[in-house]
Amino acid sequence: MAVGGRDRHRKSKKGKNTEPEIIKVRIPRKGQLLGEVEQLLGDRRMSVRCTDGNMRLCRIPGKIRRRIWIKEGNIVLVEPWKVQANERGDILWRYTYQQAEWLERKGFLKNLQEE
Repeated sequence: MAVGGRDRHRKSKKGKNTEPEIIKVRIPRKGQLLGEVEQLLGDRRMSVRCTDGNMRLCRIPGKIRRRIWIKEGNIVLVEPWKVQANERGDILWRYTYQQAEWLERKGFLKNLQEE
């Protein structure tokens, strides 16, 4: 059993997957970037390595703060601030493990350097 008491892979009653699960993924729009959370800094702030090569100090805005829980290594959608765009940003979305795999397969995360 996975966390929360739900099975990670759901099967049909016969024990076989009848069709592949359809994954809905939010794609970055103009002015938005993908990033990987490097370090949790406390007070709803974290250090995020973005696909443009910059390391940003990002915060979780109040309207989504209570709805998402973010850990180190999560893939997130970041919107850089208008001021200090290369240094700071807001986290808009956290991708699930399956969504992050889909982004990797489609080439959205190829600019995220492994260090």
